[in-house]
Amino acid sequence: MVSFEMNDRKKIGLGLTGFGIFFSFLGIVLLFDKGLIAMGNILFFSGVAITIGLKSTLQFFMKRQNFKGTVAFGAGFFFVIIGWPVIGMLMEAYGFVVLFSGFWPTIAVFVQKIPILGWFFQQPSIRAFFDRYGGRRVPV
Repeated sequence: MVSFEMNDRKKIGLGLTGFGIFFSFLGIVLLFDKGLIAMGNILFFSGVAITIGLKSTLQFFMKRQNFKGTVAFGAGFFFVIIGWPVIGMLMEAYGFVVLFSGFWPTIAVFVQKIPILGWFFQQPSIRAFFDRYGGRRVPV
């Protein structure tokens, strides 16, 4: 049996990850503000590293099957830092989809259990989409 105990380190990591997503979203809403997007990226990456551990994070990003996603995400972060946030966010989005495509089935089940969003994601057309593409990696 797997234990999902939430110690303080995981709580801090999830908080940093959440703030990272929030700052990235805020940077996009505020017309691709590169400072907010860069801060969101740093918080997101550090939150993931704290949540699952540095060794596991490095192993995840350095897997052979995740190499394209890692390079795209890193290049996107670089473009955000040098002042091209639109190109950077497009590259990061591609890298994010490639990196985390193996988690989509888990995310789909989680989202379907959220009270208001769950109703939307349980509609037949949306469920058919998740059933169709749920267990596959995104082809690159």
